Amino acid sequence: MDKRKVLIIGAAGRDFHNFNTFFRKNAAYEVVAFTAAQIPKIDDRTYPAVLAGELYPAGIPIFPEPELERLIEGKKVDVCVMAYSDLPYPYVMHMGARVNAAGADFWMQGTKDTMIKSTKPLIAITAVRTGCGKSQVSRFVAARLRAAGKKVVSIRHPMPYGDLAAQAVQRMATLEDIDNYKCTIEEREEYEMHVQEGGIIYAGVDYEAILRQAEKEADIVIWDGGNNDWPFYKPDLWMTVADPLRPGHESAYYPGEVNVRGCDVVVIGKTNVASKDAVSAVEESCRKLNPKAKIVRALSVLTVDHPEVIKGKRILAVEDGPTLTHGEMTFGAATQAARENGATAIVDPRKWAVGGLAETYAKYPRIGDLLPAMGYYPEQVADLENTINAVDCDAVVIGTPFNIKRLVNIKKPSAVVTYAHQDADETNGIGKLVDEFVAKHS
Repeated sequence: MDKRKVLIIGAAGRDFHNFNTFFRKNAAYEVVAFTAAQIPKIDDRTYPAVLAGELYPAGIPIFPEPELERLIEGKKVDVCVMAYSDLPYPYVMHMGARVNAAGADFWMQGTKDTMIKSTKPLIAITAVRTGCGKSQVSRFVAARLRAAGKKVVSIRHPMPYGDLAAQAVQRMATLEDIDNYKCTIEEREEYEMHVQEGGIIYAGVDYEAILRQAEKEADIVIWDGGNNDWPFYKPDLWMTVADPLRPGHESAYYPGEVNVRGCDVVVIGKTNVASKDAVSAVEESCRKLNPKAKIVRALSVLTVDHPEVIKGKRILAVEDGPTLTHGEMTFGAATQAARENGATAIVDPRKWAVGGLAETYAKYPRIGDLLPAMGYYPEQVADLENTINAVDCDAVVIGTPFNIKRLVNIKKPSAVVTYAHQDADETNGIGKLVDEFVAKHS
C-alpha cells in the first residue's frame, strides 16, 4: 500500500509530540509538512532531521497555517491532523471544513496514541483554558510533595520557539540554566517560579526522551500542562483547573473539555474573585461532564510587593500575554491588584504601542486597555520595553507569572504581583489529595 500523506496542523507543541509518538517510526504514513499558527514567527522553519528520525533525512518543513489549502493540493495530502489547543469549537470545525473541502480527512488524535507511560508515579495538572491558574496549582503540588520528602521533577508542556534541535531536552534547576537556554518571556513565566521555589523543571521537544531523563532523578513526576491541552503522559492522578471567571468555557473550547471529562479531580480556582453564581455554574457543568470526578474549590491569593506604588495613582497594568490573547481574558492579576490597592485609573496603552505589540492589538482588539507582556523574540521584548516607558502613567503594575523586570528596563515606579494557590477547605482540597497520593505510592 502507498503511504498516506499527512499534514499536521499545529503551534509548536502538540503537533511535534503527536508526530514523535505516533508518526515518527510509522511506515504507513508520510508526514509531508506542519503548519504553524497562534504564536508569531514559528513558521518558515524545518522540523530537524535529528528529531524527525531516519524516515525523514531532510527533516519536515513548517509553513504558515493560511497556506493550508495550497499545501493539501500541492503535496497531495490525504489526512490533516488538528494538533494545537485553546480553540473555540466553531474554529475547530471551520478548520475541518477547510480540510474536507480541499479533499483531505480531518483527524483529532486521542489520548490512547499520544500519552506516554511513566515508570514513576505521575500527577498531571491541566486546565479548561489558558490562564485558569494551572501553574500555581502545579507549584503547590510540587511544594507539598517536597515537604513530604519526595524528589520531584516537573515537566512543562512545550514552548519550543527557537532552535528545535538545541531544545530537544531542557533541564532547568537555576535561573542561569533558563538564561542559557535563551528562554522567551512566555517560557520564563512558566519556569522561573518553579526554580525559585527549589524545583527542577524539564521542557523541550522530544517528550519521551525528556521523561526518561527526568525519571532518573524523580520519585514523583508532575506534568505541568500548557494552554488547555491534555497530558502528554498517562497520569496516575489527573487534576483539571476550571475558571469561574469564564463560566461555560469548560464545554466550549478544544481540548479543554477532554480535560474535564478525563480527569480525576476538578479544581475550581479563583473562588475568592468570582461570583458565587459563577462558581456554582462551573461546578454544575463539570459534574454533568464528569460525574466521577472529585470537585474541590480553591483561592488565588495575590501578594503585591509595593502596594504604596499603586494607591492614588494612574497605573499601567501589564498582564500575562497568552492569557489576554488566545486566552481571551479581559483582566488579570495586575488589574485585580490595581482595584484592590486604590489605583485611580488604568491607563490605556494602545496609542503608545509599537512594533510587535501594535500588531498584537490589531490581531486581538478585545484586549482593551491592558498591556500583554508579549516576548516571543528579542525584538518583541524591545517593543514591550519601549511601549511601557512611553505610556503616560504614574506607575506600572506587573501581573505576569515572572517578573519581567529581569528582562525589561522599566523607568517608572513599579509593583510586582505574585499569586499562589490556597485550598478553600483543607479537609477537601488538593493538599489532602496529594498527601493521599504520597501514601498510596510510597
